[in-house]
Amino acid sequence: MIISRELTAKEKLKPLFDDPLKLPFGKNFTDHMFSMDHCGSGWQNPCIKPYQPLVLQPSANVFHYSQEVFEGQKAYRSPKNEILLFRPRENARRLNRSLQRLCMPEIPEEMFLEAECELLKIEERWVPGQKGASLYIRPTVIGTEAALGIKASSEYLFFIILSPVGPYFKEGFNPVSLWVSATYSRAGSGGTGEAKTGGNYAGSLLATREATQKGYSQVLWLDAGEHRYIEEVGAMNIFFVLGGKLVTPSLGGTILHGITRKSVLELAPELGLPVEERRIAIDEVIEGIHTGKLTEIFGAGTAAVISPVGKIAFQGSDHVINGNQTGPWAQKFFATLTGIQYGEIEDRHGWVFKVK
Repeated sequence: MIISRELTAKEKLKPLFDDPLKLPFGKNFTDHMFSMDHCGSGWQNPCIKPYQPLVLQPSANVFHYSQEVFEGQKAYRSPKNEILLFRPRENARRLNRSLQRLCMPEIPEEMFLEAECELLKIEERWVPGQKGASLYIRPTVIGTEAALGIKASSEYLFFIILSPVGPYFKEGFNPVSLWVSATYSRAGSGGTGEAKTGGNYAGSLLATREATQKGYSQVLWLDAGEHRYIEEVGAMNIFFVLGGKLVTPSLGGTILHGITRKSVLELAPELGLPVEERRIAIDEVIEGIHTGKLTEIFGAGTAAVISPVGKIAFQGSDHVINGNQTGPWAQKFFATLTGIQYGEIEDRHGWVFKVK
């Protein structure tokens, strides 16, 4: 792929931040972005250019029929000054699964990786050197055809933007509190729950606002059919250390195929923790908390990596896990995953991709 370049003059580049660890998530962006378009004859016009507004017609498909998918990744700087990505081919594959679900054209895996790597090479100075900070990567595809009518767009835009970020949660690596929603659902059977599309997140905002108004950090989502079985926590996959096993809800079309989730499941047996993927009822979790059978709960996702849970609000009562303290398995997975991501721990799985 031949990528054209329109680069900002050095004297006009944005200044770097003094302390990346204090950066809020997703508020600041680098100097350049990648874009290419699709007009029926394949992906074309790949370009790296200054970060800038998109120019779209008011009738563009994305505004009215929500053909939009995205990915979330991070670039890390190793102690050897290498720029590393964590399992980027999994992101490319998940993006294509999302594109298939929304009737959008797929992006060849090698094209996806080349676009990211070339942009990161140009924006290398934005990858922080401090552990805990990183350069967040947001690949996005939108329908751009200027026409009203419920159908798949005939035109698309793929773009990648970059954002230097500190730790995702202000609380740091401390337990968060969850509110179980008995009213709202994140996704239903046969819907778009396993696709990474913006509509899923828009539909979660009201429940999340209610949770924060009640003093809780995130929503613990139950299934749409019975409001009985646990699915996700906030925008993350969820894990339980239950009866000496690592238990997580099985994938079935309503749960995102998390790359951190996949990595935790692959690491656990190596660390001596058996895994089990199955349906988990909220009643089983509450009972496990009070009998001591359930010892830890944590979320897993790209932004936070691992997020320990200290308290669940269900049916008007708070249920505290592990004395509201971060458990040993959450600590172990966090230390192992971040160690691999930052190039501090040997990568025996071939998960780390070196940009340069």
